[in-house]
Amino acid sequence: MECTVRWLDGMAFVAETGSGHLVSMDGAPEAGGRNLAPRPMELLLAGAGGCSAFDVVLILKRSRQDVRDCEVRLIAERAETDPKVFTRVGFHYTVRGKNLKPDVVERAIHLSAEKYCSASIMLGKTAELAHAWEIIEVD
Repeated sequence: MECTVRWLDGMAFVAETGSGHLVSMDGAPEAGGRNLAPRPMELLLAGAGGCSAFDVVLILKRSRQDVRDCEVRLIAERAETDPKVFTRVGFHYTVRGKNLKPDVVERAIHLSAEKYCSASIMLGKTAELAHAWEIIEVD
């Protein structure tokens, strides 16, 4: 895996991933940015959420669950001094589907958190991770 990050101007950067995709980043105005794109740490948090949601949906599908939607909301706390690493990250999953089995949903989240989601497992080296979930039945 590889990535190239190029400085554009001010505090704006663009990353080109090894798969050829582009992602913009920018800083806050007080740091010289123009607030035109997410901060790098926001992308790190989004990556962990995407990684985990991907796992949960894949595991539920493979478990023959009728999953229709999966959303994970992440709330992170950071250290007050440099390096301002994440110290706590809460993951709250909202899984929608038909006749979803709670134990299967819980197992999918646990497997993602403990075995498959490389991004959140790396975050767990500096942060306390908490996972909560709810199921919403759909027609």
